[in-house]
Amino acid sequence: MLEIKDVCYERDNKKILNHIDLNIDTDKFVAITGPNGSGKSTLAKIIMGIEKPDSGKIIFEGEDITNLSADERAKKGIAFAFQQPVKFKGITVYDLLKISSGKKITKNDACSILSNVGLCAKEYVDREVNGSLSGGELKRIEIATVAVRNSKLTIFDEPEAGIDLWSFQSLIKVFEDMRKIVKGSTIVISHQERILNIADEIILLKNGKVDKSENKEELLGKVLDKPICCKLGGEKKNG
Repeated sequence: MLEIKDVCYERDNKKILNHIDLNIDTDKFVAITGPNGSGKSTLAKIIMGIEKPDSGKIIFEGEDITNLSADERAKKGIAFAFQQPVKFKGITVYDLLKISSGKKITKNDACSILSNVGLCAKEYVDREVNGSLSGGELKRIEIATVAVRNSKLTIFDEPEAGIDLWSFQSLIKVFEDMRKIVKGSTIVISHQERILNIADEIILLKNGKVDKSENKEELLGKVLDKPICCKLGGEKKNG
């Protein structure tokens, strides 16, 4: 489905991505993890077309999309969910779902989608997307907007960012049910152990390069068999 061929990306004389080669198969749930500054989010944005690589190619379903814009890639079937969901004054959840779907959907359709992401449909369908919603509620609404697109490839950039523990527990359940909600492949940028555990495949980035470990179990061992303070490149502090 997705091939990343020899992708390099540099900013301010620093190599963020260094000759990245990856293949993401069809109908896979893939987690990309690594220390802060390893290039995870940059890679996600390059796949979506938000950033452009200095060299290399992005191939999607056999087509070179390297020079396509984010909008053009969205039309090809790639969706992207940001770390911080956008709030829209005056727009209801139902309005947002209609805009995201790109087609006519009924309130019953919208309620069904909201139920799939763990929200009480009657309570949320007519609610305005604004600051009255919690981080966890906004995350689930954003997942619903992605789900309604029926994209071939969906990318989530650190979906756990900015939400409380209770919301995170619920978010995990949503991702566990992702196959029922979003058809196609899913890429999640995350360093959370519970998200890594439910992935079909884990890709570990370090210093802008892909770790060459061959399977999920081996990578989980590398990532998780360390003190919590040292996971993914953190430094252990005294005291």
